[in-house]
Amino acid sequence: MGNLLKGKKGIIFGALNDMSIAWKVAERAHEEGAEFVLTNAPVAMRMGVINELAEKTGSQVIPADATKVEDLENLVTKAQEVLGGKLDFILHSIGMSPNVRKGFHYTDINYGFYEKTLDISATSLHKTLAVAMKQDAMNEWGSVVALTYIAAQRIFPDYGDMADAKSLLESITRGFGYHYGTKKNVRVNTVSQSPTVTTAGSGVKGFDSFISYSEQMSPLGNAGALDCANYCISLFSDLTKYVTMQNLFHDGGFSATGVTESVMEKFGVE
Repeated sequence: MGNLLKGKKGIIFGALNDMSIAWKVAERAHEEGAEFVLTNAPVAMRMGVINELAEKTGSQVIPADATKVEDLENLVTKAQEVLGGKLDFILHSIGMSPNVRKGFHYTDINYGFYEKTLDISATSLHKTLAVAMKQDAMNEWGSVVALTYIAAQRIFPDYGDMADAKSLLESITRGFGYHYGTKKNVRVNTVSQSPTVTTAGSGVKGFDSFISYSEQMSPLGNAGALDCANYCISLFSDLTKYVTMQNLFHDGGFSATGVTESVMEKFGVE
């Protein structure tokens, strides 16, 4: 479509298949002229088809477990070698809860799984940014975007301990947004997306019903994966240079709506 990201280089975490928001971001970044490496945990790569995306976008895949600092050090080092320079953007699209997958109720979770949820879904962002900063791997005015959900602020009973992880993710965004901003003018934001049909999202109990509810509660309807990708691209671009430390709702107005007429009608109140 254009050259909004022409000359920019980056790392995209989390593309599993063509349902993934990260997959859509990679496709759009490629269309806008960016170069990037793709990465995911080895176990996730066995589940997905990331090599197809790499071929489509002319990208290289570098496996990395985002919970392991040594893997991230290797990833950031190799990414700069492959791309021939420092990074301009990073997409953190990582989230997984063993407790949710196994159906453990929030009030009776496995705490070993809980620690994994926080590490995979949130602390991995801290580790990634710490490695990038230590290696001085990002150019000035670079941009980091992590994907989150409104359950960080409001209760959604079946979202379980992922809500805690998203709260931590948003706090890390503010913390590193300050420190990376003052040091290198690197901006760090989260995008709070509508519930989206992805492999990860579909694992939440009652997900289909909730998507329908959210659609009815959003004046513009739910934002799709491609629209989320477009929003991320705008945040990677120079058009948003002074946006940082923000949790940006991309949800069709859901986050600001108390109730809608269509939802009220379902209760049959005259």
